[in-house]
Amino acid sequence: MKSPGMAVFKQQKVEDIYEIEEELGSGQFAIVKKCREKSTGKAYAAKFIKKRQSRASRRGVRREEIEREVKILQQILHANIIQLHDVYENKTDVVLILELVSGGELFDFLAQKESLSEEEATQFIKQILDGVHYLHARKIAHFDLKPENIMLLDKNISIPHIKLIDFGLAHEIEDGVEFKNIFGTPEFVAPEIVNYEPLGLAADMWSIGVITYILLSGASPFLGETKQETLANITAVNYDFDEEFFSHTSDLAKDFIQKLLVKDTRKRLTIQEALSHPWITTHQPKEEETKVQESRKDENRQLKTKRLKEYTIKCHSSMPPNNTYINFERFARVVEDVSGMEQTFTALAVSHDSLQEDLDALVSIYNEKEAWYREEHENVRHGLSQLKYEYRKIEGLKKHLQEEVKAVGTSLAGITGKYLDLESHYEALSQEVSEGLQWVQDLTGSFQLEGGSEASTDGGMACIFNKDLNGSLMELLNRSCCEEFLAALNTGVAKSSQ
Repeated sequence: MKSPGMAVFKQQKVEDIYEIEEELGSGQFAIVKKCREKSTGKAYAAKFIKKRQSRASRRGVRREEIEREVKILQQILHANIIQLHDVYENKTDVVLILELVSGGELFDFLAQKESLSEEEATQFIKQILDGVHYLHARKIAHFDLKPENIMLLDKNISIPHIKLIDFGLAHEIEDGVEFKNIFGTPEFVAPEIVNYEPLGLAADMWSIGVITYILLSGASPFLGETKQETLANITAVNYDFDEEFFSHTSDLAKDFIQKLLVKDTRKRLTIQEALSHPWITTHQPKEEETKVQESRKDENRQLKTKRLKEYTIKCHSSMPPNNTYINFERFARVVEDVSGMEQTFTALAVSHDSLQEDLDALVSIYNEKEAWYREEHENVRHGLSQLKYEYRKIEGLKKHLQEEVKAVGTSLAGITGKYLDLESHYEALSQEVSEGLQWVQDLTGSFQLEGGSEASTDGGMACIFNKDLNGSLMELLNRSCCEEFLAALNTGVAKSSQ
């Protein structure tokens, strides 16, 4: 049994714990082998799932898909669903150790029977519904219900125990979260899968309707000559109850199928409604009634099992060796990629419109700025021209002032020289005047000696005469020097101004 707390893949060789025996089956990227636990001797089924080595590769299963399958299996504990025992991992594979289901496929078992009644059919369908009810109660959709995934635990009893297997496509359906995908086997997928619409638990109910139709008739309701025709039949819900196959089928059975094969998921039977349908809840006839009707239905039942056998043989012979519809899966991936590209193109278109608006706004801003810069450029250019004119004018004035300063400097040099000449001339003249005064004084002195007594009477007059003479001479000298100096200075200024 699985451990409720198991969450990590064991990183050790599975061969160290289990004896690997013969192959039981294979899928596109998985192979199932019988194995036996060395410590207990108990038999299990080992499912080797090839891991995808890179994101760009299409070979193998992505790690997150394997983890999703393991997570779902770890939540499950029901008599009609296969049980996960353990999980191992190596460089190339993840190995699921599963409950061994050795009774084979349900349809193979029924095809080998000589007869089949509706009552027996309802017992098998009821087990399928019980398993699906357990899943749907936990919001888990299987998404790959088909005869190959409905196995028998042991076929050596009249009504074997059914086990639902292969949860590689199973998903937990979350409220408010839209989930779309294209996967599964074309013959059994619901219209919403083909049309790439939001998926839910109702997809499993459609598959149960197809399985019931085949179980009672040996014919597939939507199977066409090509896969494209099959898918077209599904989207159009193109099927009927051919009298050749359903002439002895009860109306309740047909009603059960009709209410499952409904395109509108809201009108399709839910799992609870299917379990409550009269065809499922009706008890088997009493033993006396069974014996009376046995001879009448023997022939019809034999026809049913013959057709079912033919159907199973045809299915097994037409399937690829790995038991999958490879082309359909490739088509599903292509459609998914195309859808992703469409979403990308839509996002690009929105981004383009947004970018165009931004670009227009930038161009408008650029034009406004360019006009402003042009105006500013004209203003600056005009100001610069005015500055150049003023500069040239100032340069002219500067040159003129320099010339005037130079002329003034020359004039001052001339005046200085003239001043020095006049100063020396003044000194010479002053010397002459001093000598003349000295002579006059000497002369006056001699007059005083000769006069004798007359000197005493005339002394005061002589002093006064000397003072007047000296003052007159000094005034004459100063006036003469000043006039000469000013005349010379005027002459020098006149020459410098010329």
